[in-house]
Amino acid sequence: MTRRTMSLLLVPLLAGALTACSTPSSPGAAQTGTPSAPPPTAEAQGPSPRLAVSHASGVAVVDARTLKVLADLPTTGFVRLNAAGDGRHVLATAGDAWRVLDLGAWTEPHGDHGHSFTTAPRFTGATFAGSHPGHVVVHGGRTVLFADGTGEIQVFDPAKLATSSAPAVVRHRTPEAHHGVAVQLADATLVHSIGDEEARTGAVARDVSGREVARTHACPGLHGEAVAADHAVTLGCEDGILVFRDGKFTKVASPDAYGRIGNQAGSKASSVVLGDYKVDRDAKLERPTRISLTDTATGRLRLVDVGVSYSFRSLERGPRGEALLLGTDGRLRVIDPATGRTTRSIPVVRPWSEPLEWQDPRPAVRVVGDRAYVTDPTASALVAVDLATGRVVGRGTLPGVPSEIAGVSG
Repeated sequence: MTRRTMSLLLVPLLAGALTACSTPSSPGAAQTGTPSAPPPTAEAQGPSPRLAVSHASGVAVVDARTLKVLADLPTTGFVRLNAAGDGRHVLATAGDAWRVLDLGAWTEPHGDHGHSFTTAPRFTGATFAGSHPGHVVVHGGRTVLFADGTGEIQVFDPAKLATSSAPAVVRHRTPEAHHGVAVQLADATLVHSIGDEEARTGAVARDVSGREVARTHACPGLHGEAVAADHAVTLGCEDGILVFRDGKFTKVASPDAYGRIGNQAGSKASSVVLGDYKVDRDAKLERPTRISLTDTATGRLRLVDVGVSYSFRSLERGPRGEALLLGTDGRLRVIDPATGRTTRSIPVVRPWSEPLEWQDPRPAVRVVGDRAYVTDPTASALVAVDLATGRVVGRGTLPGVPSEIAGVSG
């Protein structure tokens, strides 16, 4: 494969600002080894949603309609999973790279309809290298990767994963390496965290030319992100939540001096972001019973006590913007984000307790289409819930104890 690299476009910045460089025609994903010939493709009657579920020795690819395991692909080490953003691929994070996993189902637009196809799931051999690879954020037709070990940010078009073994990336780098996060909006504004190895303090936003448009240091312990309706970005803080909207940052303060919001789930169908809420600064593992609902349009933060604890894999959003919470009582709660009222409480798994180590398996929830999928580590199983009716509609057995889950629309 011939690769052509253009000269770097150096963007002059103020001291202490983001170092930005762009290589738009350079492959960003390396091809590991010699790629095998693609497996045969068959046309399907319609979209075939699929799931990827990690376990100790591999990643199981599951038909989301039947819960049948289509493939069990071997892996080594702890693997994190994130949808790549094109409705077909997943990024599997392990070691110092994000590996591209083709779940083997996709739909191509054709006028007023689409043509759907399926093929055998496989790791394509393409990887995005990164020292201590961290957050993956999909928004505005772009996928953004953040490498904690260097502060490097990689931005690429996920639609190119199907046509190129090494999609071109635009690279940026923060002044200091840190456990960070970045989001690119539809207008190419890049919002990213500020910090170093010791602390994260805030965020900065830059337009497509690299010009700084907003900056704040009012977010101690910044962690986690979400995107709500009208492209409002939220970033969690130890004393509230940051909102980037209409070109500026706004701080929504917690009612407690230490009221930490970290993990969040947003929806383009709602201005409200669902978040966790913790108040014990010294706890090795806090088991909160309150959630946060932050309206990015009004700046109002509502705390709701759901009466049961949950984990960082318990937060999700439904297709109509409903907030979903998987509690340690084994129930999936459907919550109206505008009022905080629980509209449904669906038993899906047995009661469970959050383990001390964050990498240890615990139930997780992911939504694809109109269904929520909940992993059941105690039974090595996967449960499907129809969100329109609130009923459990399927249960499938997995080849190992499930850890992380991601899905594609197919």
